[in-house]
Amino acid sequence: MVKKVKIPDLWQLKREKKPIITGVAYDYQMGRILDRAGFDLILVGDSGGRVLLGHQNNQACTMEEMLIMTRSVARGAQRAFIIGDLPFMSYQISIEEAVRNSGRFIQEAGADGVKLEGGKRFAPVVEAIVNAGIPVLGHIGATPMTTMGMATIRTDQVYDMDEEAIVGDAHAIQNAGAFGVVLSRIPPPIAARITKELSIFTVGQHNADGPPIGGTSNMLGIDAGQIDKPTSRYGPVARIIYDAMTQYVAEVRAGKAPSSSSE
Repeated sequence: MVKKVKIPDLWQLKREKKPIITGVAYDYQMGRILDRAGFDLILVGDSGGRVLLGHQNNQACTMEEMLIMTRSVARGAQRAFIIGDLPFMSYQISIEEAVRNSGRFIQEAGADGVKLEGGKRFAPVVEAIVNAGIPVLGHIGATPMTTMGMATIRTDQVYDMDEEAIVGDAHAIQNAGAFGVVLSRIPPPIAARITKELSIFTVGQHNADGPPIGGTSNMLGIDAGQIDKPTSRYGPVARIIYDAMTQYVAEVRAGKAPSSSSE
C-alpha cells in the first residue's frame, strides 16, 4: 500500500529542512511517472492549456479542461499530493464561485487541493475556500495566469518587486489558511526572508523550501521546437520521439511495417 503524502508531511519536510519537490503534469502517464519518481507535490497547471491543448495563452484554459487534466493526473498518481490550478476567471468573479469551482476539483477531479494566484487582495477568497474544507496552495510574485499579456514567465528573469508589499502578500495568504505558497521570480533575498518568516512551506525557487517546479515540457524538452534546437537539461524528449517516429515512417515506407498493432 502506497502511503499518500499529506499536508503535515509537507510541513515536516520544511521543519527538517528537506526539499519539497513539486512537478507539473497534465495527463495520466506523466502523473504516474512523476509519482514513481518521488515528487511530493504534483501541480496540474493551467499551462497545460498551452502545452497539451495548444491554446495561445494561459487565460484560454477553461474549468472543464482543467478538470479533465486534473482527473487524468489523479488517476495516475497514488502517492503525491495533487493540486488543481484554478484557471482564469474561475475565482475572481465572486467568493461563492471560487468555492464552487474549488469543490469541483475535489469532487469531480480527485484533487487533494487547489492553487490560486494573488496576494492579500485574494486572502478573503483563500479563507472562504479553506473554510469549505478545501486545502489551498497560494502563489505570489510573478502571476502569469492573472496578468494579461504574460503567457509565460521567463525562467531566467527575476522581477522588481516592493519587498514589504510582497512579504505582506505572503503573510496574508498564510493568515487566510493556505497550507503553502509558490514563490515566482521573487528577488532571492526577499524569497529567503519569506521562507524564514512563514510557518507554512514555500516552493518555486532555489532559496525556498522547495526548488523551481519541475516536470514541465520545458524541463524535459517535450516541445517540437526542441527537435532542432534542444535547450532542456533533462531531454530533449521531443527529439527522442521524433527520431523514433521518423524511423517508423521510414520502415513502413520500405515495407518493414510492424507485424502487430502498437495501439
